[in-house]
Amino acid sequence: MATEVNQGAGPKEATGGTGGDVMSALLSGSTYRSLGEQVLSPAEERIERIRRTAGFVIAPLVTIVFLLLPTGLESDQHKLAAVLLGVVVLWVCEPIPIPMGGLLGVAAIVMLGVVPADEALAPFGSSTVFVFIGAFILAQAMLRHGLARRFAFLVLSLPGVGKTTNRVVCAFGLITAVLSAFVSNTATVAMLLPTAVGILAVIAELVRDRLPDKAGFDPLRLRIGVALMLMLAYGSGAGGLLTPIGSAPNLIGREFIEEATGTNISFLDWFLTALPICAVMFVLLAVVLLLLNRPEIKHLNGVEEYVAAERAKLGRMSWAERNTLIAFGVTVVLWIVPGIVALVAGDGSSAYETVSAHLDEGVVAVLGAALLFILPTRWSRREFTMTWTDASKIDWGTILLFGCGIIFGTLLASTDLAVAIGEGAANALGLGSEVAILVFSVVLAVVVSETTSNTAAASVVVPILIPVATAAQVDPFIPALAATFAASFGFMLPVSTPQNAIVYGSGAVPITKMIRSGFTFDIAGILLVVLLMPLVVGAVF
Repeated sequence: MATEVNQGAGPKEATGGTGGDVMSALLSGSTYRSLGEQVLSPAEERIERIRRTAGFVIAPLVTIVFLLLPTGLESDQHKLAAVLLGVVVLWVCEPIPIPMGGLLGVAAIVMLGVVPADEALAPFGSSTVFVFIGAFILAQAMLRHGLARRFAFLVLSLPGVGKTTNRVVCAFGLITAVLSAFVSNTATVAMLLPTAVGILAVIAELVRDRLPDKAGFDPLRLRIGVALMLMLAYGSGAGGLLTPIGSAPNLIGREFIEEATGTNISFLDWFLTALPICAVMFVLLAVVLLLLNRPEIKHLNGVEEYVAAERAKLGRMSWAERNTLIAFGVTVVLWIVPGIVALVAGDGSSAYETVSAHLDEGVVAVLGAALLFILPTRWSRREFTMTWTDASKIDWGTILLFGCGIIFGTLLASTDLAVAIGEGAANALGLGSEVAILVFSVVLAVVVSETTSNTAAASVVVPILIPVATAAQVDPFIPALAATFAASFGFMLPVSTPQNAIVYGSGAVPITKMIRSGFTFDIAGILLVVLLMPLVVGAVF
């Protein structure tokens, strides 16, 4: 039951990450917690115990049984599929911490001889992994020095936003979606995560202070936290579809489509096609997340006065905050520059290609993080904005987890297992009509994106669909474009997209809640694209 919060005794201050147990908990990096590290009701603990215990039995059983089945796949594909099935069970049931489940799968792949160790582990050097490292260090600085809290109060002070939690979630999602249209989804979520955590800390303090028993309060298990964090991740996915440069799958899919059909998709054509789909997606997203994760607080009566008072208490920025803002600003500007060049010169121009190559997102993130160790707060004592002790407390587990996700995605493509699955399904279903191929294209893209990156999903699925559609004498334009959109729909697992992994690293989103919300929105997204894509393409092209 949602309750109202009236201003009485204000929440305890938590600036700098040291005052107040709420921010301390959010700064703890406790993403992968055992049962003993969580505050659970007896019923929740029983369910969690059953789920985690079942994983110890189901994961090896699924892997062994699949290895013994006569699938007709090539040896490497067969072994990879068996290991991947077992790893997905480990990720869903969590009998061991999720990053270790991924690493165990990588070890199994090498021991079964699918690929040599050096080849299997090479994706850990991916640029995206360094986006995580740099962004997490920046986020740690923003949280520790109170800059995230300052930004949070700024968002909450916008006219009308701070009246209800629903408005806060929707407003933050809208900001995320608009930014994602011009900045990559990963970069958008990385730059907004500290503010989201700051907002959650403020709301969590309000919830805590209304409880009669504050000892049993766990800020990492709030439904409002799940809704806010998933809005950040999913909102970036919806907004990233608005422009060709919004996410990598857009550019990959567009290139395949233009080569196969000879139809040029201009920046404006793409925007007009995506706008109605993204608008409806955003509304669905808000409805789904807020229904499945009903906030503990609905009305924030008095919060505007509280926010104004707290902003006044913050006073002027400290040197640590200023330096963090400089490092953050440099990073954001360098992330945005390629998008500006694409708008001015076109995303097919040599200028865009040159700028994008030199301003790699991972390198930019690491550069921004490095500035924190260069900008001093007290030069006479050689004190700088960040110490390595602080930086080392970032969520390395999530970095390892996503590295494992990249490994499995790379192997799905390099062993042609994804191609075999797609072609096998198409042949088994006997696809012959435009509607059947459209539905198949969207479902396949979503399924593949759940087990690998959305970029890999677009790279694998779109090339499969074009010949399938052509063989059935169906124009491949609409199915391929629908698959390109659906490749950004990996919502269920932390490894599905970088933005999922980043918000999962906040510790505020249990894996079960991500799966439930993600599955619901996957289904809604499939229906939306299947129904709207033919209508919108017919109106624009």
